[in-house]
Amino acid sequence: MQKHILYALIAVFSLSVLKAQKPKTPSSSEIYESIQKLNFLGSVLYVAAHPDDENTRLISYMSNQVKARTAYLSLTRGDGGQNLIGPEIRELLGVIRTQELLAARRIDGGEQLFTRANDFGYSKHPDETLEIWDKDQVLSDVVLAIRQFKPDIIINRFDHRRAGKTHGHHTTSAMLSLEAFDIANDKTQYTEHLEQASVWQPKRLFYNTSWWRYGSREAFDQVDKSNMVRLDIGTYYPLKGMSNNELASLASSQHLCQGFGRISTRGTQDEYIEFLKGEPLDGNGATEIFAGIDTSWNRIKGGKAIGDILVAVENNFNFKNPSVHVSDLLNAYRLLQNIENEHWKTQKTKELKAIIEMCAGLYLEASANTNWATAGDMVDVSLEVLNRSALPITLVSIGNINEKPISKNINLENNTRFTFKEVLKIHENATPTTPYWLDKKGTLGMYQVEDQSLIGKPETPRFYSISFNLLIENTPLTFTKPVIQRFSKPDKGELYRPFEIIPETSAKIKEKVIIFENNHQQDITVIVKAGRDNIDGDVEVSHPENWNIYPKKQKVSIAHKGEEQTLVFTVFPPANQSEGLIGPIVHIGDKDYSRELIAIDYEHIPFQTVLLPSESKVVRLNIEKRGENIGYIQGAGDVVPESLQQIGYNVRVISPEEINPETLSRFDAIVVGIRAYNTLENIQFKQQQLFDFVANGGNMIVQYSKSYGLLLENIAPYDITLSHDRVTDENAEVRFLDPGHEVLNFPNKITQKDFEGWTQERGLYFANNWSNEFTPILSMNDKGETPKNGSLLIAKHGKGHYIYTGLSFFREFPAGVSGAYRLFANMLSLGKDEIKASLKLED
Repeated sequence: MQKHILYALIAVFSLSVLKAQKPKTPSSSEIYESIQKLNFLGSVLYVAAHPDDENTRLISYMSNQVKARTAYLSLTRGDGGQNLIGPEIRELLGVIRTQELLAARRIDGGEQLFTRANDFGYSKHPDETLEIWDKDQVLSDVVLAIRQFKPDIIINRFDHRRAGKTHGHHTTSAMLSLEAFDIANDKTQYTEHLEQASVWQPKRLFYNTSWWRYGSREAFDQVDKSNMVRLDIGTYYPLKGMSNNELASLASSQHLCQGFGRISTRGTQDEYIEFLKGEPLDGNGATEIFAGIDTSWNRIKGGKAIGDILVAVENNFNFKNPSVHVSDLLNAYRLLQNIENEHWKTQKTKELKAIIEMCAGLYLEASANTNWATAGDMVDVSLEVLNRSALPITLVSIGNINEKPISKNINLENNTRFTFKEVLKIHENATPTTPYWLDKKGTLGMYQVEDQSLIGKPETPRFYSISFNLLIENTPLTFTKPVIQRFSKPDKGELYRPFEIIPETSAKIKEKVIIFENNHQQDITVIVKAGRDNIDGDVEVSHPENWNIYPKKQKVSIAHKGEEQTLVFTVFPPANQSEGLIGPIVHIGDKDYSRELIAIDYEHIPFQTVLLPSESKVVRLNIEKRGENIGYIQGAGDVVPESLQQIGYNVRVISPEEINPETLSRFDAIVVGIRAYNTLENIQFKQQQLFDFVANGGNMIVQYSKSYGLLLENIAPYDITLSHDRVTDENAEVRFLDPGHEVLNFPNKITQKDFEGWTQERGLYFANNWSNEFTPILSMNDKGETPKNGSLLIAKHGKGHYIYTGLSFFREFPAGVSGAYRLFANMLSLGKDEIKASLKLED
């Protein structure tokens, strides 16, 4: 029953995410909560390294119980992780995780900030992290976040004193936060910030500690907590109908690409924060982290008069008719415009205008007839204006459609809907919409952002918006709404998408990695998409010098926007092993287009478009293989099946339900996808049949599963124990423990060269204990660590071979790493008759 309740709640919140672009129409209780937050002048900044690092329980508590303005500063966008819901990795995964963070903040009430740091993958020590990140740039971004957000309280998710004992990114985030706390108020540091933010000194810095920091609940019970603040984050919110920890569970469940959908909790729950620096709290066990900070309107000069009005509104709030408060809210608004403190004036004006809009029941929308357009386009926009109150409101004009506002002067009568049709002219030099941090090529550790005003923002601001200029009780107010597309689908109902600018044409090669297992030519498919009507031009494909492509150019002609044309080019590889990049270039008039338009469409986040360089890697391999038919059991998701098809294998993806002796008899080998034993509940009932397949002469390759959360005890026919062991240095030395083993010699001779060019890591979740039936093949380790010998284990079982590998083939195949293909082909070929014949010939 508990699960059903959670799924129902998730469904409700997911629906709100689907309609994330819809004009806000809050309930009276939500308006009241907004007024409570309006009357609290204090802020909290929570700092960690990745999406999912944030403690949603604490963020929600600070936002909804304390009523503080609360933000999460994530140093990265999580690009280096894995994707449980689709094929996107690296940059595109970062886009998904950014939107999942924003979805979580919409639920827990927080805001979202970032730095330019790129999540390059797992790091074992801050020293390693800061060798790849540009420390000065990341520290600058943390300082900028503090100066712009101006938090009274900073809370670090991780302990700055645990270098080398947890993820290097984690510790680094705490170290940089600690350093930024000391220099954010120093006007001689990062002076370039002062054009857009003033210096600021936070009051206190805390560390969000927990029992896991000390190894067990029992150990934590013995810790001296006199320097800690205990918070009960299980508080119940009658206005929401749920407790804080329930709300937090819903927020963290937005991280679906990381498999964070979880059951909710409720009831009293302790959370601890340890005081690190700043102004000490009075007494032991203090519970008021804002002690000594005036969080009322008296905090700012001239604020008392505003506070007197707004506190009275809060104390006498009319839930049946919030519009009765608009006159008082307007009085407070007018007084607020005379405040000298620019930070609070800007922030509270934004909040107050939103509350006035809500209390008046205003519905303001600008919906285009399309969700994307190109430079120079004319776009039809439908405008809707509705006053659902008895207040005297006039629509004076509408701005941002043309150079001058369009005069309307319409009295908005109660609950009378007004609609207008206007034409929006897109600028001739309009820049295509894409995540700003991906616009320029960065480095392994840092994104390049040329527009300094964008640093820290969660997403690219929408350029096209409509201003509704109103007169409410003779007070002029402007409400600006982004242009969106509102439409419907028979099976979905009403939907919303952001309005975006795209190039007049884009192109992509269907395959991102193209493997040539010999010197035979291959056809490739280039897909050209029109961003406007009547596209005419030429297409060519750039390529390395020792490769050839025919024809040199082809004509492209597309009549209608959104249509695609498919062109086929033939690629001729060189005779010997080689690799490089190819990419389509579309010539339209005097302009060239070489970027791919990628759509990311998941129901739990808003629709996204991303422009990236359109490149594919071509690899001429010297590779041999044995066996033909491979069965693939998909785990958490990867492109290994498609990669194996590229080198000539017949691959069929099978589900656990399809596993039976008859089905298995059709295959030479079975490959188990990453984390399959963590995600496929029914595979435990098929394990013996898989072992029997091996015993009868098949090969079974099991790619890594996490050492925790295994759904069965025996992942192998013999004893094996998985661990957290991993080698994060993709260039770490690889040593051959058994140089004469078949897997290193046939049908491909594996050498050190095959371990060159690996990306992000060598591997993860290696085995650390195994029975004598297993033969370890490789040894490797990160700097300063002991050798790790459990990355590739092979056991003879009956007539076949069982193989466990933590090597990151799922990352290397999409990167076109030739040595990874050659080694995997050897694993699949183990024990085949042709190999045995070769062995005899060699003897």
